[in-house]
Amino acid sequence: MLAGPMKKIALLPALAIVAVTFPVRLAAQLVHEHPTPPQASAKQDAQNSSALPEPSGKKRLSQEIQLTGEHTWMDSGIDVQAGEHVLLAATGKLRYADAKEDNGPDGLGRGFKDLLRVLPFNEAGRGALIGRIGDQDIAQTFLIGARRDVLAPVSGRLSVGINQTSDDTGDGNYAVRIEIYAPQDGSTRVAVKQVTSLPGIDPQLFAKIPRRIGDKDGNPGDMVNFLILGSETAMQRAFTTAGWVKVDADVKDTVLHGVLGSLSKESYLTMPMSQLYLFGRPQDYGWAHAEPISVVRSRNHLRIWKAPFQVKGETLWVGAATHDIGFELDQRNDGITHKIDPDIDLEREYVEKTLSSTGLVAEVSHILPDNPMKEAKTATGGAFHSNGRVLVLKLADSGKDASISTSASHKN
Repeated sequence: MLAGPMKKIALLPALAIVAVTFPVRLAAQLVHEHPTPPQASAKQDAQNSSALPEPSGKKRLSQEIQLTGEHTWMDSGIDVQAGEHVLLAATGKLRYADAKEDNGPDGLGRGFKDLLRVLPFNEAGRGALIGRIGDQDIAQTFLIGARRDVLAPVSGRLSVGINQTSDDTGDGNYAVRIEIYAPQDGSTRVAVKQVTSLPGIDPQLFAKIPRRIGDKDGNPGDMVNFLILGSETAMQRAFTTAGWVKVDADVKDTVLHGVLGSLSKESYLTMPMSQLYLFGRPQDYGWAHAEPISVVRSRNHLRIWKAPFQVKGETLWVGAATHDIGFELDQRNDGITHKIDPDIDLEREYVEKTLSSTGLVAEVSHILPDNPMKEAKTATGGAFHSNGRVLVLKLADSGKDASISTSASHKN
C-alpha cells in the first residue's frame, strides 16, 4: 500500500464531540428512525409466521431447530442450492440483563449504547435472528427477524444466529422453522462459471494496462491484480452487496460519516485511503471490507479505476487490492504507514470470493499476462510477491436481481 504518514483518529472522543454538537439530530435518528419493535405475544408470533406465503416451487425440505440464547451462530445442517427459496419463520423470546423487556426475533430497538457495540450484523438490533449462506469468512449476513423468504444467491451451508456478542448473550430461545423450495422450473442455478478465457482479455489488452499503480511522484507501488467487466451501476452493486463500503476522502468526512453511519447501523470502515494513480489520475473508487473498529489496524481494501477504453463494448474496471495487517516505517519519510500482507494473491482471492458470493458475477477467469510480475516493493518499502495472475470478473446483467431478496410480507 502507498500511503502518507498515518493520521490518528480518536474515534470515541470524536463520537462524544459530535454527540454534544449535534444532540438533537443524533437523538432524532435513534428515536425516530429506529424505534423499539413492538413486542408480540408467542401466539401472535405463531400466527404471523404461519401467514408467510409459500414460494411457488416444490418444497424439498422442512426442518425446525432450537436456538438458545448463548448461541451466536448455529450450523443448521442444511445445504442450500443457488436459486432456491429459503423460508424461515421464528418464535420465542430473549431477555438481556440490561434490557427493560423481552425481545422477539426482530430484536431490540437501538440506543446510544449501540454506538459502542460491534454486532455480527450492524444493520439490525441486538437479539435479532440473523442468517448467512456459505463460508463464514465471506458470506454476507442477512436479517431474518420473525419471518423471511430468502432467495439463495449462491450454494452453501445455511447458518442461523443471534445478533449479539459472545460476552453479552441473552436468556431464552428461538424456535426456527426452515423450509427449502426448489426453483419453480426444477433447475438449480450456477451462480459463477469458471472459464479459461474471456473475449477481449488478451495480450493486446494487457499491453494497454500499466502493471502497477503509483503515487503522485511516480513511485511504483501496488500491483494491478484484478479486472472487472460491467457497468458502473453493476460494479457498485456487486461491491455493496458483498459488504464492501466506499472509503471517505479525508479525515474530517470520515469522523462525521463514521458517527452518523453508526447511528444508521453501518460498519465503521471508512478510514481515509490515500490517492494513488493509474491512467494519469487518482482512483475512481476506494472500497474497504473489514470488521468495524479493528479496521484501524487491519483492513481488506482496494482501489479501482475506470479504463479509458472498453472491452468488446463493455466498461472495464482496473483494480489493485491489498490487505493491511499492521503498521511499518515509511522508507520515503520515516513516517508510519500501513503494512500489507506480502502474499497479495490472498487478497486477490478474497476479492473473488466476496464478489462471487453475491450471485452477481457471471464468469471468473485467472489470466497470466506476458512477463508477469512476481516480486516487487511498494514505494513505502514494503515487499510483496505473487504468482503474477490477474483475476478477471465478468458481472451478470445488472437488471437481473440475483441478490438476497425479501418477501413482501417482511420489511427491513
